[in-house]
Amino acid sequence: MPSRSFRPLGLAALVSAALSLAAQGPVPPLAKQVEHLSVWHGEKVNDPWFWLREKASPEVVAYLNAENAYTEAMTADLKPFSEALYKEMLGRIKQTDLSVPVRRGAFYYYSRTEEGKQYPIQCRRKAAKGGTYDEKAPEEVLLDQNELAKGLKFLGLGGMSVSDDDRTLLFSTDTTGFRQYKLFTKNLATGKVSAALAERVTSSTWASDSRHIFFVTEDDVTKRSNQLWRLDLASGKPELVFEEKDELFGIHVNRTKDRKFVVVESRSTDTWESRYLSAAKPGGAFKVLLPREKGHKYDIEHREGTFYIRTNKNAKNFRLVTAPVATPGPKHWKAFLPHRPEVLLEGMEPFQDFLVVAEKSQGLSHFRFQDLKTGRWQDVRFPESVYAAFPGGTPEYTSKTFRFVYQSMVTPQSIYDCDMGSGKQTLLKQIEVLGGYDKSQYATERLWAPARDGVKVPLSVVYKKGIKRDGTAPLFLYAYGSYGYGQSATFSIPRLSLLDRGMVYVIAHIRGGNEMGEAWHDDGMLMKKMNTFTDFIDSAEFLVKEKWTAQDRLVIEGGSAGGLLMGAVTNLRPDLFKAVHSAVPFVDVMNTMMDASLPLTVGEYLEWGNPNEKAAFDYMRAYSPYDNLKKGAYPAILVTTSFNDSQVMYWEPAKYIAKLRTLKTDSNPLLLRIKMDPAGHGGASGRYDALKDKAFETAWMLKQVGIAK
Repeated sequence: MPSRSFRPLGLAALVSAALSLAAQGPVPPLAKQVEHLSVWHGEKVNDPWFWLREKASPEVVAYLNAENAYTEAMTADLKPFSEALYKEMLGRIKQTDLSVPVRRGAFYYYSRTEEGKQYPIQCRRKAAKGGTYDEKAPEEVLLDQNELAKGLKFLGLGGMSVSDDDRTLLFSTDTTGFRQYKLFTKNLATGKVSAALAERVTSSTWASDSRHIFFVTEDDVTKRSNQLWRLDLASGKPELVFEEKDELFGIHVNRTKDRKFVVVESRSTDTWESRYLSAAKPGGAFKVLLPREKGHKYDIEHREGTFYIRTNKNAKNFRLVTAPVATPGPKHWKAFLPHRPEVLLEGMEPFQDFLVVAEKSQGLSHFRFQDLKTGRWQDVRFPESVYAAFPGGTPEYTSKTFRFVYQSMVTPQSIYDCDMGSGKQTLLKQIEVLGGYDKSQYATERLWAPARDGVKVPLSVVYKKGIKRDGTAPLFLYAYGSYGYGQSATFSIPRLSLLDRGMVYVIAHIRGGNEMGEAWHDDGMLMKKMNTFTDFIDSAEFLVKEKWTAQDRLVIEGGSAGGLLMGAVTNLRPDLFKAVHSAVPFVDVMNTMMDASLPLTVGEYLEWGNPNEKAAFDYMRAYSPYDNLKKGAYPAILVTTSFNDSQVMYWEPAKYIAKLRTLKTDSNPLLLRIKMDPAGHGGASGRYDALKDKAFETAWMLKQVGIAK
């Protein structure tokens, strides 16, 4: 059993150290060490910084404030550069702007921003006769997030949906940064907002009677989405409909495209299960479409009395089948879209007359759609060799057009409608980049880095034309590589500040994502997780070998599970990188994964491994960043986090910094910047606050490679 023995806290000493910075120059705070023994597989393990988990302790808060004061002092000279970068980045953004309106029933919905305001304003206008958008129709404000945020330091908007009769808004908000959402309704005629209907809500949807709602809540300790509730807004109290008992699974509720069914999905990393209920009969019982079967992942849509089932049964990268609603079992499946080993079927969207499928191959997304009357397939083609494309939201089941978002690392985000009959694409809006942005001055390309086992790792590269390929250019290498979440080659306005200063920017699509299909994820998880780290190292070495940069010009960044990546590769090859930005990093792998009471832990056994099993324990311990810190020289390191982070607890980066301070033998900066005010896993909630943080991080990274203006 773990044991804790706390010595005197030394609060006064920490405060004194913070106050003395100005007098004697920046002195890094040194966290005290207190013996804390755990017994893991018969071995006694001491973690002397375990005490930093005591969130309510004044000494912990004092230590974190001292770290912030040290970082502030160490980066004081960066302020002019950081402020200049903020103005530069902000100067490229159209601050007062309008999203492309999208039709849902009798209304067009959109959001708009106003200069000087942190948050968007959610609005709608009634459609004209014939269903077209009428910009002269009176605007109706659904939610002004700036008004909601008054007096608050954080506001996160969760789900938001309007009832089928268009009269009531269902929405959720988080004011802590800990992703604890309260659920409300708003009467759109009177503007009256209800008292909180429920807390810790993670998803919600309407029944078609506009009176019943379904919502999912999370466990108050583990944050696992585990309970489905039904609520009659007219008369009742919430009724528990379903509870997911298996700790490996979480649940989510939504509606099918045609609005005919409410669907509850239970998902673990490798197994999915769906329950469904007629949206017109909200008092009924949910039915399981296909009972869960270990390793079987499937999801469903509905069209004209038929379920469309995307399944990985006998299809690693998924195939599409159909089945009657009355008899959806495998005996009644009809093949619709066969499995193609080289193509990942990422999703499907049925319309009344068409079906759209989203696919991925060679690290790039594609769309195809079929005319369900003629059976004819068409491809949606894109002009660049490296790009990102996503469904853009087409709520209307009867729509003849499909909306998608297209962009590349040089092409700003562009919203298109594609006519599914003719294939004609219509550009509705391209995000405006102020200040005379000229995409012809930049170039993007795809490279393939050889990994040590012979696998080719795709790299997405962007740079300003004219850079020298002689190893002198600074290079910013980013990656994630976990959970099967592929990273897309998207456009970024703040990134232009790097490119314009001669820095090359590269995304390494390492194993652990899904860029090359489901096997790409499999080969970067569990007992193959080391591939994620070696892929990144091999990609960096490839970029140095090909003279895109040099080791003393190479900076790297990753966040969350990407922060685990940063910690692991820095331990493995500290000589390879000049500077590291590790954001909200998952670095204390063993303590976290051995504690089943922590948020996310049990559900992630299927991603990282269950350390209660000795083989998995040994494998995870071999790469855990915190456990593998050792005496030696390290690159310059900036770690950023939030005190109220819900996904990776603040103490992981705090302990990492505290331990590394006792081991590093170099004079490179080691900084922790922690938001003590409410902020979340994604940082600040306001757009200006978030941009200021980005400007600071950019200034720090540029300074490490000698760029300070």
